[in-house]
Formats: sequence, structure tokens, C-alpha cells
Amino acid sequence: MTAHALESWREEKRSAYLYRIVSDAESGTPRQVLFLELARAAEEQARLWQEVIGKTGGTLPASYSPDLRTRLVGKLVPRFGVAPLKGMLAAMKVRGMALYNAPVTHAVPTRIEQVGERHGKRGGGSLRAAVFGVNDGLVSNASLIMGVAGASGESSVIVMSGVAGLLAGAFSMAAGEYVSVRAQREFYEYQIGLERDELDQYPQEEAAELALIYEAKGLERAAARHMAETLIRDPDKALDALAREELGLNPEELGSPPAAAISSFLAFAVGAFVPLVPFLLLHGAWALYGAIAATAVCLFGIGATLSLFTGKKAWLGGMRMLLIGAAAGAATWAIGRAIGVALG
Repeated sequence: MTAHALESWREEKRSAYLYRIVSDAESGTPRQVLFLELARAAEEQARLWQEVIGKTGGTLPASYSPDLRTRLVGKLVPRFGVAPLKGMLAAMKVRGMALYNAPVTHAVPTRIEQVGERHGKRGGGSLRAAVFGVNDGLVSNASLIMGVAGASGESSVIVMSGVAGLLAGAFSMAAGEYVSVRAQREFYEYQIGLERDELDQYPQEEAAELALIYEAKGLERAAARHMAETLIRDPDKALDALAREELGLNPEELGSPPAAAISSFLAFAVGAFVPLVPFLLLHGAWALYGAIAATAVCLFGIGATLSLFTGKKAWLGGMRMLLIGAAAGAATWAIGRAIGVALG
């Protein structure tokens, strides 16, 4: 218990140290007061942990000395600003980083029922990721096939290379996505776990921090305090609100690493299989022409689909993607051709 309390004391002192630096960086803005108040709240929470340590017979250092990482981040904030370092600061238990997220269209919640309702599942994000996965597989394997076709006209060599490219790329994408989502999930779980512990230890202090954030977002002080105090009475809603408003995290986005890996594998494989199909059905030059045509049609379709997310005209998005893919394919075919000639 003493070791846990000592670590919690250090975390609160570190947060207070960084809050003051962030407050100085936000000098002259409403956020300056917010982070100064958060620094005071962190000092108060450190004092509570100090009392716990004293009751259990533990001892504290004579004074708090920030570690190397904290000092480094403290020097980077004045140089680069808070927004570029918000992820790093959030990982170091600096709250309020949600204020630096991209502007959103929803208003600050004014009723308990509104907490979490604006953060529904984002199906569009999954669809866009799938489209990009298919595009990666299509462009990379089509380019590989064009390069091999330029160096050797043998269909068996092209098919073997295409299958190898499909499998290597799909497994690589799956492994990378698994590691990425696993790391993100562990970060989210750690941060939310800290909030859960703090909510159990000192709910009123957490309510005060939450009220400060709502006030900084434009809610009147009395309304912000009422909102925060009402939320704290419901542990589930309170944790959800603290995760979103203090940490800038969405608990609903704790994705599954295996599911992300499988979906990434399948999306890449689907795209990579397209330029292979003509070589399995046709022979000679017709197979190459078929691969080019199939790839071109799919590239245009992917570009047009992505226009749904960018707001651009579908034909413009399709043509842009087609030109990018054509340039990649032409370059690899020319390189493969030159290597084939050189090797004779």
C-alpha cells in the first residue's frame, strides 16, 4: 500500500509541475486559469496521498524532484506549444488535453442524459480504414506484378511473386495493426484505470476538475459545478465523462487487437488479389492487359469511394487515385524491365 501511495504522490506532484508549465504556456488565455486550478487540485491530491503514507508509517522525499522525462517535456512545452504535445502530456497524467482536440460540432452537455450520447459508434471510420487497406493491397501488389512482368513475361513467375506479395503484405499489415491497436488499448486502459482509482479515492476533487473543464468549454460556473457534482454520483457516468473530458479518450474505441489484425489482413488480401485474378484466368499478354484493366477500374472506384469522406467530386477522387496507381505501376514496370534486360 505504501509503495502504491508513494507512486500516486509522485504522479500528482508531476502533474502539478506540468500543469504550471502548461498554464504559463497558455498565458493570457482562459486555459491559463484552468491549468493553474488543476495544478492546485493536483497538489491537494498529493497532500491526501501524503497523509495516507504518514498513516502507514512511510516516508516521503524532502522535496519533489521531477524525473528526466518530466523535465524534458517541461522544456518542450514552451518551445513547441501544448497542442503538438497533447498525447505525450495526456500519457503523463496531464488532464484537459481534450480541449486541444479538433473542433467538434456538438455543444457542451448541459444534462446528464447528454453525456456519451454524442460519442456513438463511428462506422464511417471503420469503412474508411477498410477502403485504405484494400487500396494498399491493390497498389502494392499491382506494382509488384508490373515489376515482375517487366523483368520476366512468365506467368508462373508472376503468379508466384503476386501470391508471395499478397501473403507477405497481408501478414505484415496484420502484425502492424495488432501491435498498434494493442498499444493503444493498453494506453487507454491504463489511463482509465488511473481515473477509476482517483474517482474511488477522492470523488469531490475529481468533480472539481471536471467542473473546471466544463467551465473552460463555455459552461457557466454554477452550471458546470452542478453538472460535475451530479455526474460524480453515478460512478459509471462519472468515469465515462472523466475519460472523455479530462483524458480526451473514448472508452467505446477500445478496439480488439485480433479483430483489427484480421480485418487488416482481409482488406489487404482482397486488394492484392485483384491484379492476380487475370493471370489465373488468362494467358500471355491478355493476362497482363487484364491485370492493368482490373487494377485501373478498382483504383478509380476506391478514389471515388474516398470522396465520400473528403467531400470532393467522385470523378476527381477516382482520377487522382488512378493516376497515382498508374505512376507506381509504370515506375516498377520500367525498373523491372531494366533489371530484366541487364540480367539478360
